Amino acid sequence: MESRLSKAGIYAALVAFTGLMALPFFWMFITALKAPAEIIQYPPAWWPREIHWENFLDAWRAAPFGRFYFNSILTATAATALQVGLAVFMAYAFAVIRFPGKSALLLIVIATMMIPDELKLIPNFMLLRKLGWIDTYWALIIPPAAHAFPVLVLYYHFKTLPKSLWEAAKLDGAGHTATLLRVALPLSKPMLIAAALVAFVGRWNDYLWPLVVTNRESMRTLPVGLAYLRDSQEGGIQWNLLMAGSLFVIMPVLILYVLGQRHFVEGITRGALKG
Repeated sequence: MESRLSKAGIYAALVAFTGLMALPFFWMFITALKAPAEIIQYPPAWWPREIHWENFLDAWRAAPFGRFYFNSILTATAATALQVGLAVFMAYAFAVIRFPGKSALLLIVIATMMIPDELKLIPNFMLLRKLGWIDTYWALIIPPAAHAFPVLVLYYHFKTLPKSLWEAAKLDGAGHTATLLRVALPLSKPMLIAAALVAFVGRWNDYLWPLVVTNRESMRTLPVGLAYLRDSQEGGIQWNLLMAGSLFVIMPVLILYVLGQRHFVEGITRGALKG
């Protein structure tokens, strides 16, 4: 009886916590459906008296969201693929291959995580300006691809794999590339998906870097596009349109998480258990 009560209490706490976490998204959604006059009323209504689906169309027309979507999908996908791809090779080298100075190099890679992104902003901008990459897709893809987090995650994952796997692959005559592609990666699918999801969300939500390295409206990404939507409204911010635009931004990430949540949770769980 006590165990049932304890389980019921745990479930009730989880439901309450889930509802608390979902409340901002619910409020964003109902605000996007309201008329402007209804938003500022007090006390606020938990459901609009009249649903205005046209707010989404008005928000879409208020800024070139089609172009913003294209830029965000292209740059976030390319940067994520490059980031995870580089991390796979670096993590494998640190975990499996013996070479002089490996420990020092690994400490340097970890130390880069301690440097705030704002501190790297000006040096990276000056470098890109000399390369002529300002206001190009290269500026939105290449610099964000260098990140230590997926390297560290995959490094500790590769270290937990049995050494007999590497030895068996070596006895079969497989080189490091074949061992990585045929042995390590098939056993690392959940960790790869988890690292890719974290990297993609980081690139998708990035605001400061795209704002600094792009000048033309046609090169802006969705987070910067939301600022366009806010600043272009005369007579004050229309919160219903702004919330509708915010839903444009978060929906692809939510869909991606729903599709990959099983692998994401499995990867995080494996990392926690092995850690």
